[in-house]
Amino acid sequence: MEFNNNLNRNLEKTRLLPAFIRPLVIDYIIGKTVKLVGTAGIHFEKLSCRQLTATLHNKRKVQNHIGQIHAAATTLLAETATGILVGMNIPDDKLPLMKNLSIKFIKRSLGNQKATASLNEEQIREIRNSEKGELIVPVTVTDETGEEVIKAEMQWAWIMKTKK
Repeated sequence: MEFNNNLNRNLEKTRLLPAFIRPLVIDYIIGKTVKLVGTAGIHFEKLSCRQLTATLHNKRKVQNHIGQIHAAATTLLAETATGILVGMNIPDDKLPLMKNLSIKFIKRSLGNQKATASLNEEQIREIRNSEKGELIVPVTVTDETGEEVIKAEMQWAWIMKTKK
């Protein structure tokens, strides 16, 4: 386990499963926690504390009027990739919050989409060691042709959880 927090502890449990079922269980765990992610059918291909890759298949429930992935679903994919990556690095006593997002659509999407988000060592240290803070998490979203379909800026913040 790269970092000891609730999300990583839950994901670590899947390592005991056979390789063929592990991705489905990971998708289920995250989709059950973040219901819209499960409804959309976002699939997690690569999960680490430094980089996350998620995909969204061009299926009917996420399509727009021209049969491509809807703009809102593309935004969800980018937000999910960055949010889960922050979640993999945040201590259990902190709460991640989307502070601001900016999306510029630059190309008509063709087929499935893939989002790759990443954090550098300095960003990871900041998330893990600061009581509160904010940062922009880089994310690239491409379609089946490998071309970028949006320019996205995802600004995440974190604060201490309030005691109940």
